[in-house]
Amino acid sequence: MGSKYLSQIILHIVLGALLYYFSFFPSLYFFSVIGYFLYKIITVPKNEKTLAVLMACAYLVGAEVIFRMTSAGIFYESSKYFIIFYLFIGMFYTGISNKSYPYFIVLVLLIPSIIVAAIGLNIDASLRRNVAFVLSGPVCLAISALYCYDKKVTLQQILTIILYIGLPIITLSTYLFLYTPSIKGVVTGTQSNFAASGGFGPNQVSTALGLGMFVFCVNFFLNSKTLFLKTLNILLFSLIAFRGIVTFSRGGILTAILMIATFLFMVYLKSNKKQKNMIVIYFFSLIAIASLVWIVSSSQTSGLIDKRYAGQDKLGREKEDVSAGRVNIFMSELEGFIDHPFLGVGASEMKEIRLERLGKVVATHNELSRLLSEHGLLGIIILLILLFKPLDVRSSNNHNFFFYAFLAFWFATINHSAMRIAAPGFVYALALLNVNYEKRPLHRKRIIQPR
Repeated sequence: MGSKYLSQIILHIVLGALLYYFSFFPSLYFFSVIGYFLYKIITVPKNEKTLAVLMACAYLVGAEVIFRMTSAGIFYESSKYFIIFYLFIGMFYTGISNKSYPYFIVLVLLIPSIIVAAIGLNIDASLRRNVAFVLSGPVCLAISALYCYDKKVTLQQILTIILYIGLPIITLSTYLFLYTPSIKGVVTGTQSNFAASGGFGPNQVSTALGLGMFVFCVNFFLNSKTLFLKTLNILLFSLIAFRGIVTFSRGGILTAILMIATFLFMVYLKSNKKQKNMIVIYFFSLIAIASLVWIVSSSQTSGLIDKRYAGQDKLGREKEDVSAGRVNIFMSELEGFIDHPFLGVGASEMKEIRLERLGKVVATHNELSRLLSEHGLLGIIILLILLFKPLDVRSSNNHNFFFYAFLAFWFATINHSAMRIAAPGFVYALALLNVNYEKRPLHRKRIIQPR
């Protein structure tokens, strides 16, 4: 793994530099990625199709934010649509499980909100832009789940899939270091910082970087056979964590901590005594490194990051609303559900309602309340399927020790960033994979019976 892994990392650092310095390169990068994975999916043998499809989707999940940041895609939601495209190709070659039908029901239950929205949208509003934007995330989740449900993968294959999420996040981090090499000059308060986020939405950037923290933490614990690889992975973890922290968007970082804690707990439970001792040693090493990263972040932000996470403004005063207005949006969407309990107000209609009431566009950050307000009782059914179907999978296959970490990422992310990016939907689907652990073949000596 060592030389190939190092080459992949260097390549993605170089890609980050090319994206920053050459304005033509983002589109070239995007179309090269799309073409490469399409070719790979079509040409690999049938027994490798599943892995090829999941690697392609994983890479687009990791690259989505940098594609958006550099306007690389054909349009804003390009990554989600190509993920769905790859999944359909995968379904053509390898099919889907007949037990995955609840996720087809989810797709069907999304349709009434489109009809309601079509009736309620203003004449000057774009149906495709408004409706497709809010539904692309749930549709991407449902189709990902349809494909992944009970697909058999090995531990090494799922580690490869996770790595392919992380590689383009190295590119994103490189771009961010070039965009704002000095954090001190751009931090003036405790609000989310666009300058430290590459001029893009801190919430999305923080979410992607938090996912990157998880990827390289997993590599540190499970995929580093040498001291060099352990050092390399902990260095990548530290650099990505630093850039995530200084976005001043807390959601992605807190979600990463939750994922890592859940993952380590499950690995610890499934380990023998010797492995548990090593996990404890590496865990405290990780805590020490993370503490150092926080100290550097605090120094670079003149202590403002400490105040941000403490819910204070730059003068150290407690903020009246530490949720940055999210609670008010959540409550308004519950009102929308109460007023329209059966079919909801329609896809994207809550944004239209807030525009009329407040005179400005205020997008939701919470997918749970959005499902209730815009889909009504159908939204409750969707939520019940999404929450309980994975637990049914877990009851019959408890080998995937990433299961709870993946679900934690999905649930935490949709509560602070809705489904703006494809990551929560696809990572949710990874929890539905049937992970098998390779067993070494047992060679028995042939006993020759005496004549």
